[in-house]
Amino acid sequence: MMSQPDMSDILAQAQEMQAKLQAAQEEIMSSIVIGQAGNGLVSVSMQGSGTVTSVNIDPKVIDPEDPDTLQDLLVGAYNDAHGQLAKIAQDKMGPLQGAMGGFGF
Repeated sequence: MMSQPDMSDILAQAQEMQAKLQAAQEEIMSSIVIGQAGNGLVSVSMQGSGTVTSVNIDPKVIDPEDPDTLQDLLVGAYNDAHGQLAKIAQDKMGPLQGAMGGFGF
């Protein structure tokens, strides 16, 4: 016959999981990524919160006759940075989500 887990053990495991989740969230939020497009002609720096902190544009892509290319490069650089953050979040949170299954989450 299997014994019931001790309530204090369950609470200790829950507190440990909460601490790991908080540490992972803090690590994600402190991350800074740089998304690029056009082989680095346009780059976007983004914090883990999703806040864009800088945009760098090589003067070669600034063409008043062709704003669409610059717009596409900006969108591409933003999406690249956002994708990097999503991967960081998955890498940090994914293993913890699997471990939370034991708690019924």
